Order: sequence, then structure tokens, then C-alpha cells
Amino acid sequence: MLALLKENHHLVGVLLGIVFGVIARLLMLKTDYRQYPTYPHGRIIHISLGVIAAALGAVAVPALMGKDYTAITFLTLAAQQFRDVRKMERETLTKIDSLELVSRGATYIEGIAMVFEGRNYLVIMSALLTSLFSIVINVWFGIAAGLLSLIIVFKLKSGHKIAHIASVEIAEVIVDGPDLFVSDIYIMNVGLKANQDIIAKRGIGYILKPTNPNSKVTLSNMGQRQAILYDLATILGVYRDDGEPALIPMAKLDMNDGRLAIFMLPQEKDAEKGREIIRAVQILESAVRMPTEAKVNEKEAGEVG
Repeated sequence: MLALLKENHHLVGVLLGIVFGVIARLLMLKTDYRQYPTYPHGRIIHISLGVIAAALGAVAVPALMGKDYTAITFLTLAAQQFRDVRKMERETLTKIDSLELVSRGATYIEGIAMVFEGRNYLVIMSALLTSLFSIVINVWFGIAAGLLSLIIVFKLKSGHKIAHIASVEIAEVIVDGPDLFVSDIYIMNVGLKANQDIIAKRGIGYILKPTNPNSKVTLSNMGQRQAILYDLATILGVYRDDGEPALIPMAKLDMNDGRLAIFMLPQEKDAEKGREIIRAVQILESAVRMPTEAKVNEKEAGEVG
């Protein structure tokens, strides 16, 4: 057995790289409350792409060691294919989004598409590291490198949540004639008495208080607000039908202090569960803003100090 391993040292490294690459993709693959990727066909597509990415990463090492530099070309083609995957996901989700009672929004969709592209690169990294250490040193170092890469993948799997940038409080929904408020923040004008009664009976509200100036700007992003509304509507359900704009969930800012008011009419009126849902909403990468990192703000902070 040992003699066979020595004779097929490169083959063992490649197979080990593929195995760890596929494990990394499976570790990152999850169909949750959003039902995306769909089960089973959506998952089959992404697992298949993961196998291809793992094979490319694992084969690249022996190819380069054998001075076959065309392997770089294959990696470049793979990158192009994964960019096409991102484009495909974006187009598919955009078409689906038009049929949702509460849409994801363009920022949410772009975030999902970006994640699916990026995860294929993580698979290549995992397979490449495993294959490299297996071939250059030995199989045990390859396994150790593979396990380390899985830890890195797990750490990069999930980002920050709303709970990291804001406190979430349950707030009273107030219907004052045609005016709708969540706590002291004005939401909208509701003209029909029937809609006013429904809102007074079924409405729930929340106030999000940002923890710092960066959080304030991130929460004000329209895409991030829509992501919060979408997650709430997906898990709690939404009490509305198409063509009822007065019953649509809304998020409005207090222009004075940056607080964000959330209003919605859920099918399941559970305010505490809704609070936990908001706290667990992912912060979208493209919604993150850090004005405090600007040089002009750093200069002002230094002058104050």
C-alpha cells in the first residue's frame, strides 16, 4: 500500500484535494427559509460546480510542477465560468423577485449572486492547498492543510448580522386618523378606514438604533432595509395581496437621529420572534458604508482629541 502511494503520489494528492474541495462546497451549501438554492435541482447544480472547482484547484498543482503552464489558462477560464454563474443567479433571482409579495431588492440579489461566485473560489483554494501540501510534503500534511482550509471556509461562511450594528426594540404601532406611526416615527398616510382597522389589529413595529455613525449609514441603505423586510415577510408571512399598497411592509428613517422604524402586517403576529429575525438578518456587503474611515473624518477626530 505504501509503495502504491509513493508511485502515485501526485494522484493521491489530486484526489485528496478534490475530496476536501467538495467537502468545503458541501459545508457552504445550505437551503434555508429562503428556499434558495432550491432542492434538489438547484443544489445539484451548485454541487456539480463545486466538484469542477475542486478538480481545477487540485490538478493545478501537479500541472504547474510539471511545467505545464497552460494550467493557468484553465484557471482563467474557470474564473470566467464562475462569473457567468454569478450573472445567471442574478438574472434568475431578478425574474423570481418580480413575483414576490415582498421583494428581495437588487442589493440582496447581488449579494446572493456574489456569494455563489465567491464560494467556488474558496473551493479552489481548499483543493489547491490540500493538493499542494500532499504532493510537496506528504499526505498527512495535506490532510492537515485541508482541515485548516475547512476551518477558514467555515469562518468566511457567514458575515455580520444586524445585531452587530444596531439594537432592536419592539415598538407600538399607532394609527392616528389617516397617519401611521411606529413609536414616534411617521410611516405613511392610510386613507381607507378598513385598512386603518387592519393595521391597528394586526400591525407590529420595531425601532432599530444604530450603534455608531457607520451603522447609521448602513441602516439607511435602501437595499439593507429591503432585506430586513424580506426576511420578516418570508418567515412570519405577510398579510396582504397584490394591489394593496397600504398594507405593504415599510421601513422609514428618523432623519434626526438615524433610527430605523420597521412596520409590517405578519400572518403570524409574534413580535418577539420578529425581533429575533431582524437581529439575525445578514448585513449586505454592498450596503456597508464606513464614513468614519474617510481622511476628512479622521482629521476631525484628531483635532477633537
